[in-house]
Amino acid sequence: MTTTRTRPTPGPRERLLEAAQQLTYSQGVGVGVDALLKAANVARRSLYEHFGGKDGLIAEVLRRSAEADEAAYVRTMAAAGEDPRARLLAVFDGIGEVMAREDFRGCRYLAADLALADPEHPGHAVTREYRARVTGLLERELAALGHPRPGAGADQLLLLIDGALAAGATRPGTDPAPAARRLAELVLAE
Repeated sequence: MTTTRTRPTPGPRERLLEAAQQLTYSQGVGVGVDALLKAANVARRSLYEHFGGKDGLIAEVLRRSAEADEAAYVRTMAAAGEDPRARLLAVFDGIGEVMAREDFRGCRYLAADLALADPEHPGHAVTREYRARVTGLLERELAALGHPRPGAGADQLLLLIDGALAAGATRPGTDPAPAARRLAELVLAE
């Protein structure tokens, strides 16, 4: 006799996170609470019980996304092999693939930082931590490459990544990833 395992239905917390992750990316962090609750099929009380309100939900969505995106950078670099130069340039090839997706809407973190007017919003701390971790990944690769200024080089590469993602979102029909990759090659050659 074969038994089939059914996945348990996600609870309200997980449904809120999934709905918020999708809606805040497609519509921005300004998406209304009612739309989030409707998409998650939860009562308003669930939002406050699990996250303390929309700000807490937004911060948790950013944290969850940051973990996934950082892991994607690590996988992309690992797939490129052991050469630090190839690993760093693979990041730009990877963002080119992301930008080619039909649902691409730009950088979630840049969009959140621009939309969240309150400088004390907990989402800003999450985006800063995310960028610091990505910068650290880049800096370690630059150090392994023997770059003379790995910290400054990592800052330059992150600027190229952010710029390519912003340009890809705001200038449909363009492909800024190859241009960013060429500029990254200059940073690596320093």
